[in-house]
Amino acid sequence: MIVGVPKEVKDSEARVAMTPDGVRELVAHGHTVRVEAGAGLGSSITDAEYTVAGAHIVDTPDEAWAAEMVVKVKEPQKSELGHLRSDLLLATYLHLAAYPDVARALTDAGTTSVAYETVQLADGSLPLLAPMSEVAGRMATQIGAHYLERENGGRGVLLGGAPGVRPGKVVVIGAGNVGWNSAWIAAGMEAEVVLLDKNLDRLRWVDQIHKGRIMTLASNRGAVERSVAEADLVVGAVLVAGGRAPVVVTEDMVAGMKPRSVIVDVAIDQGGCVEGIRETTHSEPVYERHGVLHYAVGNIPGAVPHTSTYALTNATLPYIAALADHGVDQAAARDPAIGHGVNTRDGRVVNPVVAAAL
Repeated sequence: MIVGVPKEVKDSEARVAMTPDGVRELVAHGHTVRVEAGAGLGSSITDAEYTVAGAHIVDTPDEAWAAEMVVKVKEPQKSELGHLRSDLLLATYLHLAAYPDVARALTDAGTTSVAYETVQLADGSLPLLAPMSEVAGRMATQIGAHYLERENGGRGVLLGGAPGVRPGKVVVIGAGNVGWNSAWIAAGMEAEVVLLDKNLDRLRWVDQIHKGRIMTLASNRGAVERSVAEADLVVGAVLVAGGRAPVVVTEDMVAGMKPRSVIVDVAIDQGGCVEGIRETTHSEPVYERHGVLHYAVGNIPGAVPHTSTYALTNATLPYIAALADHGVDQAAARDPAIGHGVNTRDGRVVNPVVAAAL
């Protein structure tokens, strides 16, 4: 199979869908890999490294998109929609619940798409979402700490406090991979950390690991309302696999927060879990509403592309190789997780959760 790796064009997105080791693996399987010139530079990977691994460097995105399968990091942008076609297999993060226009373009073109975020194992885990969730969660706390600095518009709070001074309070809503990693980093920075989730078994697990260093609370409207009102930093980390994130933090809760406190809504790529929030970009990451700074970048791991690219390829390569080796039908028959990942086919949205969200 011919596999194309185009350069990402989303705002400030410097990740690339495959490392040279990924290319080498596919070439060893007998496939041809076309990498657009400069696609890896944002992740500190040169064209020469891809060439040594066996890739064909192509000059234009048209040449990369002309492949039988295209692998990307982010959903097709407006400038890329013209490349979609009925004989194309596209593998990338899609988050169609948040981007209905992309879903419409995929179905209109008849493109078969595999969304990394809905590839799901029998135990319910999401193996291709996990690495980027870990990166996003760890970064969310760093980002919040940055914007809490007065010079950056925040309250002037140091999350770890100082001897004799109370630390900042971090409230994380959702104890999945994003939330747990965010809470973990916040605890490491010596902040006061509260982690909320509806899954009590997940909270027990966090409590056992961190031995009370992270306060766990069962999530309900009252608990969220009280916690958010006391927070210096709120991290939204609520996930419904393939579906739209539920609104957990209401407009009234935001209005009741401390002046110049910070919200980082990592769930924005699934529509966001904060009422009224809008997606931002790395070039314009924050805006103020109700006196609270809102950070809602849809591709947070893109800020650390070298780390993110290698973490991504580690997870996606076995699935990409299976798709290239067997095609989507046989690959899904061999591994039901891939079947869950198929979002569009023959002009229809075929993942039921995604379809319901749209």
